[in-house]
Amino acid sequence: MQFPNYRPRRLRRSETLRAMVRETTLDITDLIYPLFVEFGENVRREVSSMPGVFNISLDQLPAEIDELRSLGIPAVILFGIPDHKDEAGSGAYAEDGIVQQAIRTIKKHDPDFYVITDVCMCEYTSHGHCGALDESGCVMNDVTLELLAQTAVSHAEAGVDMVAPSDMMDGRVAAIRSALDAEGFDQVPIMAYSAKYASAYYGPFREAADSTPAFGDRKQYQMDPANGEEALREVALDIDEGADIVMVKPALAYMDVIRRVKDEFGYPTAAYNVSGEYAMVKAAAGNGWIDEKRVVLETLTGFKRAGADMIITYHAKDAARWLKEGM
Repeated sequence: MQFPNYRPRRLRRSETLRAMVRETTLDITDLIYPLFVEFGENVRREVSSMPGVFNISLDQLPAEIDELRSLGIPAVILFGIPDHKDEAGSGAYAEDGIVQQAIRTIKKHDPDFYVITDVCMCEYTSHGHCGALDESGCVMNDVTLELLAQTAVSHAEAGVDMVAPSDMMDGRVAAIRSALDAEGFDQVPIMAYSAKYASAYYGPFREAADSTPAFGDRKQYQMDPANGEEALREVALDIDEGADIVMVKPALAYMDVIRRVKDEFGYPTAAYNVSGEYAMVKAAAGNGWIDEKRVVLETLTGFKRAGADMIITYHAKDAARWLKEGM
């Protein structure tokens, strides 16, 4: 039997050679760690559906940031759980709101640690939707834009490094960019949740953030999981409105969208490895069905291969430790 001259296995014979021809590299600096912050003292409460992930109080933040710093993880994205909710979600933009206080706490402890904030209303509204509602229970797009802009400015005033609107209202990037610029925060970048799908993978997050809608769902403003072309239109709009980074969320079932976004726009692209994706891996690993380390690193590498420049992931701490071990 005659073989071709090119034998791919020649380049797989040793780890040294495999590393030399490796096309995609996962690095600790690619990782962003989500943090859930709430009021109180000495709070470190594990999320039941997300083993290893905790809701923490402000006094726990310095130790958390020190751990992330020691692991080489360069940034966090903050989600706040308020002590009070109302129809307007006023805790989102209050000067002494939980996220605003968390930003100040982190920056006082470690001024150079990079802080990103989720900008949305769902954790703060009594109804759990991502904006102000009309009489029929529908989110009012343009009224919500004003609240989101106010929230982003309040985060900037507290010292945030980047804001990340996740609401999926039409025009929110432009509204936030305009408001930030008007208040002198023209250097604060926007990471837009550009292609955010109405996904079933968000369940554990809603437990952690106490943000499950009191009625209905979010299909009127988050994207249909069946749509790919629409994602490109959404990303194009956000770029035109001033987004500095675009995001695809979730990541695992949408790696084709990540690839298409990167190929179409060549823009800095984030992937959000969401709570349900994390929980499934943890559950399978806890039952001994998979090798957690290998599955996590393979999955994160897959996001990079698909085109992601950065990955928001609850696996960040474990992944950082494993990557350090392999250095």
